Amino acid sequence: MSNLESKFPPGFLWGGATAANQFEGAYNEDGKGLSIQDIYPKGIKGGRTARPTEDNMKLVGIDFYHRYKEDIALFAEMGFKTFRMSIAWSRIFPNGDDSEPNEKGLEFYDKVFDELAKYDIEPLVTLSHYETPLALSKNYDGWKNRKLIDFFERYVRTVFTRYKDKVKYWLTFNEINSTLHYPYMGAGVWTPKERLSTEDLYQTIHHKLVASALAVKVGHEINPEFKIGCMILGIPNYPLTPKPSDVIQAMQDDRQNLFFADVHARGEYPKYMKRLFKENNIELNITNEDKELLKHTVDFISFSYYMSSCSTSDPEKDIQGEGNFLGGVANPHLEASDWGWQIDPEGLRYILNQLYYRYQKPLFIVENGLGANDELITDENENKTVNDDYRIKYLNDHLVQVAEAIEDGVELMGYTTWGCIDLVSNSTAELRKRYGFIYVDRYDDGSGTLERYRKKSFYWYKGVIASNGQILFEGPE
Repeated sequence: MSNLESKFPPGFLWGGATAANQFEGAYNEDGKGLSIQDIYPKGIKGGRTARPTEDNMKLVGIDFYHRYKEDIALFAEMGFKTFRMSIAWSRIFPNGDDSEPNEKGLEFYDKVFDELAKYDIEPLVTLSHYETPLALSKNYDGWKNRKLIDFFERYVRTVFTRYKDKVKYWLTFNEINSTLHYPYMGAGVWTPKERLSTEDLYQTIHHKLVASALAVKVGHEINPEFKIGCMILGIPNYPLTPKPSDVIQAMQDDRQNLFFADVHARGEYPKYMKRLFKENNIELNITNEDKELLKHTVDFISFSYYMSSCSTSDPEKDIQGEGNFLGGVANPHLEASDWGWQIDPEGLRYILNQLYYRYQKPLFIVENGLGANDELITDENENKTVNDDYRIKYLNDHLVQVAEAIEDGVELMGYTTWGCIDLVSNSTAELRKRYGFIYVDRYDDGSGTLERYRKKSFYWYKGVIASNGQILFEGPE
């Protein structure tokens, strides 16, 4: 392809992405209630604790709560057009089922949005990013209980009304398809996963799908200018071999993720899911009111992309790859990161085409990045920095494939790199797995000054944004 640099459209929303539970800190300040993350100190596979413990890095995060002005100024220095963040539900409704919101929590986000506006940075706000209020989890069994739809509606009405003139772009649930694999993290389900039936999982998911559609309906009523999207974890599945049964298995595995976007974009359950439910004796409680609500479809589809996966029908070869946390076989043709996540830039082009031509709705890449062990050094000018050429190469390679997808005809709204400032990993709850353009002086033992330092990639991304992508095709330095 020639002249790739012209393929990012004018007004493309370049930026970065975060989540409240991974970087805000201040877990018990100004009236905030506990979330499920506050007793989840070791990440996805580490299990829960009875109460918050000092070894939970997320309790302090990187202290964005007290340093938001400094951090937003750094984002502005890079030229961000948008900043993806989440609202901590338990900062607004400490127990989730409270009758009135916590004013101090609302005031905090007012200040954040005002600070972003000062630099003309559009907030992209996730309503629920893996942080169900803990009381809703313990007292109601999380989203397994239909009552959470009403509690969520109260929450979204509150924030939509409060910020209707400050936020235009919204996402409902982060990586909603992860609920099928991690019901506590994804949906606050207190019952251990091994005691949940497949029917329980899909009923839980149904409640979230209805709540998401209800949020779209409510949001458009409060401000018709709102652009409200869903968000899925995007992992395309390739057949391990050309064997037809492997191809069919890849199709089935893709559908396990695409089902969520199908409902959000088309307003009803696809027939292949009805077959799955019938063949597995799953009978969901789906009311007529639910069916009407689901017709309120999203304005755009957003997704995270970190890796692809392979599918096989051969049980002897069906061995989960080290970093494939939703299952899947490692691809023998790909290299992997330090955490076993396979690196596949072309997979991003593939999934962009897959999603766009399936739904014909605008897309938004809201997470993509490389977690790595970064080494803080002092350069010749006595400035502390990180020479993260590996991160620059990773992002450059992926963004070149994004440009290819745009040339393919994909309508793409923007791109936000995950963890634009170092934060606490969701999967492992550690800080040494760093994603950011900005190094944060904090370590897994809790030590550190919390000072911020610009990495080499900081200046690279600043150049990408300033050129609207032109420097990508010159290659990294």
